[in-house]
Amino acid sequence: MPTIHDFEATAIDGRTVSLREFEGKPLLIVNTASACGFTPQFGGLEELHRTYGERGLVVLGFPCNQFGGQDPGSNEEIATFCQRNFGVSFPMMAKIDVNGGDAHPLYRWLTAEAPGLLGSKAIKWNFTKFLVGRDGQVIRRYAPQDAPAKLASDIEAALAG
Repeated sequence: MPTIHDFEATAIDGRTVSLREFEGKPLLIVNTASACGFTPQFGGLEELHRTYGERGLVVLGFPCNQFGGQDPGSNEEIATFCQRNFGVSFPMMAKIDVNGGDAHPLYRWLTAEAPGLLGSKAIKWNFTKFLVGRDGQVIRRYAPQDAPAKLASDIEAALAG
């Protein structure tokens, strides 16, 4: 049975990252954008990272330009924006597609494991979030409008599990 640890991603600086590096840690995976109404959620995601990171939570941001062209910059521009405006210190990955024929394999797996409303597998907008347990299995999918702070009790449970 596949787990999240079977996937690789490219870090925003171009390094290949095996998600096996995060075995035994809960993950919060988010498709992000720099010019979206939900962009201020970077601040809440950073707060989760700072609050729970020492206990094992890893927040991973995946920039995506598929929704309204709201992240058109280069990986370098995105990294600078996130750090300068929100103090992002959690790992950011290189820009990817989350839907369609060019969707990153990780996102194809995530959406199959945790479909959205009415069984939809497509990501509907920026800042859709997936909480993954220490065992590498998806625990829950969250809608873009779900503020990061509202995930705290589920994160606490994942850290305890």
